[in-house]
Amino acid sequence: MQSGSLSQYFAGVGAKTLTGTEVDPAVSRGHEFQGVDSFRAFLGTPAEKIRVPVQWVWLSDEEPPLVLQAEGTWYDSRRGKSHRGAEYRLYYPAAAEEVVHKARDADTLFLCQTREGELLALICAAGSSIEQQLLWLFGLNIGGQDLFQRDLREEGGRELDMAARHVLELIDVEVELADENWLDRLLKAFPKGLPPTRRFSHFAREACSDVDPLADPDRALLAWMDQEERLFLTYERHIVGARLQQGFVNDGVADVDAFVSYSLQVQNRRKSRAGYALGHHVEALLELHGIRHKREATTEKRNGPDFLFPGEPEYHDPAWPAEQLLMLGVKTSCKDRWRQVLAEADRIRCKHLLTLEPGISAAQTDEMRKENLQLVIPRPLHDSYRPAQKGNLVDLAGFLELAGQLGSGATSARLRQENLL
Repeated sequence: MQSGSLSQYFAGVGAKTLTGTEVDPAVSRGHEFQGVDSFRAFLGTPAEKIRVPVQWVWLSDEEPPLVLQAEGTWYDSRRGKSHRGAEYRLYYPAAAEEVVHKARDADTLFLCQTREGELLALICAAGSSIEQQLLWLFGLNIGGQDLFQRDLREEGGRELDMAARHVLELIDVEVELADENWLDRLLKAFPKGLPPTRRFSHFAREACSDVDPLADPDRALLAWMDQEERLFLTYERHIVGARLQQGFVNDGVADVDAFVSYSLQVQNRRKSRAGYALGHHVEALLELHGIRHKREATTEKRNGPDFLFPGEPEYHDPAWPAEQLLMLGVKTSCKDRWRQVLAEADRIRCKHLLTLEPGISAAQTDEMRKENLQLVIPRPLHDSYRPAQKGNLVDLAGFLELAGQLGSGATSARLRQENLL
């Protein structure tokens, strides 16, 4: 299945560091972004001021996006000054202040023009995870007040794998994944509707024959997750389409509550199935690599770890060395949920957490390390992290090797070498 690329959705993207004079009313009453002149490659060089449709978005790691739709003004600030060259700026109206004024000096602006011509003005805090994820997604750098940009009309841009789609979802860009070429095969395999998650995950692995889970478990896990998401959305589109054809009518009147309820069911099913899928695929890798484990184990806590190594009998045996125990939490994305893992097994000082979230901020990863939480990130996603962070990441192959050494004495030695005991 083809992943597609950024160029299918964006004509051009750029990023710059904001200044207080652009966004802080306590510093200046100006309402314009400077240093964006190079974006005239997309917005043009009109002689007169023009209005452009803009979606103004404040993005935060802690709260849902704040989105406003309001026209901006694109104009040459040096028009009529013959002794100086043109310099185009983007003026934002008072209607956009609720978004723009959340920013502070040194925060980041992303300007993105969609293929439909709409302009997205994405603003986020410097050093945040969403900033790091967007820089990685678009292949951009920042470090100055001038716009660093890419023309995606001339290049494909990043392939839209699962990690890239995760970031696009954060800015409300939905990638079309359904592949009707698979629908007949899915309906034949599961004629009564979507099967239990374990069966569907097994089907996805069987349909993904071009990876070697023994030689490269990191790429295998990402390929399996990507394949399952595509297959699931293909089947879901069929199911939802049939339900929409039935309509939401009660006694001849449109039943809005029924429609909203059904929509929420669809969204919740997507989220829960993704979490189950990740657990199923990790379990398949552990079994293929012959690693003893217990899934959904019970420790001292009511909610134990997703995976416990080598198992519950060893964990509950006081004579079994604590340094010969491991646990692994599994979450498709972290945010603040990573703290849940810290309380899941008292005997294990160093907790491991596998996530598929790209580009978690340095502040977050530093805090995780202080809490003795070791991130396990599939190797292809390491490039979304900053150079200073990469040395503290473990890939899946490395974790499997560590878990396979339990009982040999090598586990405690390696953990000490990594300063995790």
